[in-house]
Formats: sequence, structure tokens, C-alpha cells
Amino acid sequence: MQINPLLIVFVIVVFYLISSVKILAEYERGVIFRLGKLLPKPKGPGVILVFAPIDRIVRVSLRTIVLDVPPQDVITRDNVSVKVNAVLYFRVMDPNRAIVEVESFHYATSQLAQTTLRSVLGQVELDGLLAERERLNRELQQILDQQTDPWGIKISAVEVKHVDLPADMQRAMARQAEAEREKRAKIIHAEGELQASEALAKAAVVIAAEPLTITLRYLQTLTEIASEQNSTIVFPLPIELMRVIRSFEQTKS
Repeated sequence: MQINPLLIVFVIVVFYLISSVKILAEYERGVIFRLGKLLPKPKGPGVILVFAPIDRIVRVSLRTIVLDVPPQDVITRDNVSVKVNAVLYFRVMDPNRAIVEVESFHYATSQLAQTTLRSVLGQVELDGLLAERERLNRELQQILDQQTDPWGIKISAVEVKHVDLPADMQRAMARQAEAEREKRAKIIHAEGELQASEALAKAAVVIAAEPLTITLRYLQTLTEIASEQNSTIVFPLPIELMRVIRSFEQTKS
């Protein structure tokens, strides 16, 4: 039984066409090289035809990529050695440039982020690194976005995750924080003493104007002490109280 050559050719053509069909997801684009030349526009999403070996396709994802920047040894402006790691969010805006302008945009972006992290954080002091995290994040994002723009990559955000301090520096900062807390406690205590002394001065003025007020204060104190039944207290009677009692007896007689 002879096989029709046209049938063989037809089957080969069908398989070739089937193998040439590519399906790209909504977040994917296909960068097409036809005979080594880049086509002006990337293909996708959906069904596209790639005629190998004439065409070669490189799939590029347009989703936001999260890149973990490994810990970097940074010497701050005040000569403190710390380890700092960060996380980088970026996405491909121009698939053609991301493939043509740089060999591997993932690796290139990672290396650029590491060097920029050391460069920027090395220009600030340790206190600024710990307190001005948001400003440093914005500065890193702007620098990286400017440098990756020729690659068709947009840096969405840069976040410094952790600053690892040496053990001796941690102890020094703990002592400093404790000293600050003691300072605030002493200031609050001094302000309280000042307010109490001002209140006592005002009370003294009132008592000096009306001597009988000290007698009422004595009686109030006796009432408070009388509630304590486990001790014997000798409490001197003030002269003003004796005068009140004597004047009361004179009016009664």
C-alpha cells in the first residue's frame, strides 16, 4: 500500500501550524525576533502564531515582581557598620526594551538595587537610617527608577525591611534610651514638685489671712488619724483652738 506524498506533506503542515500556535495569558507579552530582527510591537495576549525557526519568541510577564534584596554591609556616615536588607517592587513597562537593552533584567535590577542601597544608606548617619526610613525609601525608589527607565522597567516601591545593628551598638542604644526615660521622669517629678510648692504657697496665704483655717485643718487631720486604731498618737492642740474654746466658754457664762 503506497502512501500519498501529498498526505504526508499535509500532515506535516498541520503539525507545523499546530506547533506554531502560542497562547499568551493576559499578563504576558511575546517579544518576537524574526530572522534575528525585533518586531516593532510585542504580541499578545491571546492566540498568536510563531513560525519557527523563522520566528523566536521570548515571553515577558507584566505583573509586579517582588525582589528580595539580600543583606548588605553598609558603613554609615558616622562610621557604624550595619547590615541592611530591603524588598523591591518593579514591573516591565516596555517588553521590547527589557529584552533588548539588558541581558537579564531580573539580575541587572537586583545588582543595581544592592549597589544603590549601599551607596545611599552610606551617606546618612545611624540615627537618620533608623528614624527617616520613609524618606530613604523614596530616595531609593527615585534613583532606581531613573536608572532602570532605559530598560523599560518601572520601580514601584523600595522598602528597607531590617537594620541589623552590632551587639555593642544595641547595648549603647539601650543605655541611651534608659537615660532618656530617667531624664523625662526627673523632669516630670520636678514639674510636680513645682506645682505642689505653688499650691502650698497659695494655701499659706489663705491660712495667714484667716488663722482659724489652721484649726479646721487640725481637726480634719485628727479625724483621718482616728480611723487608724492600731497606734497611739499624741497630737498637740493649737493655740487658736484653745482661744476658740475659751471664747466659747466666756460667751456661755
